[in-house]
Amino acid sequence: MDPKWNEDLPIYRQLRDRVVEMILEDVLADGDALPSVRNVAAEYRLNPLTVLKGYQELVDEDLVEKKRGRGMFVTAGAKKKLLKDERKRFLDKEWPKVAATIVRLKLDPATLLQAIQNSRSNEPDDAGGKDD
Repeated sequence: MDPKWNEDLPIYRQLRDRVVEMILEDVLADGDALPSVRNVAAEYRLNPLTVLKGYQELVDEDLVEKKRGRGMFVTAGAKKKLLKDERKRFLDKEWPKVAATIVRLKLDPATLLQAIQNSRSNEPDDAGGKDD
């Protein structure tokens, strides 16, 4: 997890978002255990209740499940659910701004596709956005 905190967003939310990133990036897979609340709190010098609140958001979203006495684990299908939700959020919230910028700058599809191909050549082999 990233030890740098953004002052504009609550830390519990940043913890939640970081776990989401870890799931989407295949650092955590279905059935994997999350780092314990106690370990995260100690490592980043946070109140354990802050860590627990971030983890609880993941439980509330059915991305993580609590197993009494064992910890918290990524639920089956969490990545698929996240991809669906994140794609919808991107298309609803971010894409309109991106599309407006493309139109304003008069960028053509060929230029955009070349930019995507160039950025992909700098990523690991399994990047591509086709997972679902």
